Amino acid sequence: MESPDKITVYQKLIPDPSRHLSAQSAFRLEVMILSEAHQRPAARCFEDIVIYDYKKNRKTVNIPPFVMEQFETMWKQQEQEEMNWRQRIADIENRVRNLETGSWDRADAAEDNGSASQ
Repeated sequence: MESPDKITVYQKLIPDPSRHLSAQSAFRLEVMILSEAHQRPAARCFEDIVIYDYKKNRKTVNIPPFVMEQFETMWKQQEQEEMNWRQRIADIENRVRNLETGSWDRADAAEDNGSASQ
């Protein structure tokens, strides 16, 4: 990346909070940083975030229930969006395949090599 550039940061909660986070004081995020100027990923990161109780001056024993509820909601949304985007990708691939079979990928299609065959 070079300055000036704008970035977009996507974060994904990992793993499923209901199975892995209930007895922990930390959680993990997978992060993708995209360069707007180059239109491609610039970095991939993993964040380990610890929940800290400053009044007790130590990390918490468990993630608070209200935070777990939000994580579970976020996880469900992530799973739903993943399914939606996988379906959209499959639809695009099917449309491309239909275009290919309708134009050049036919039994009677002949390859045009242009001036290379002369």
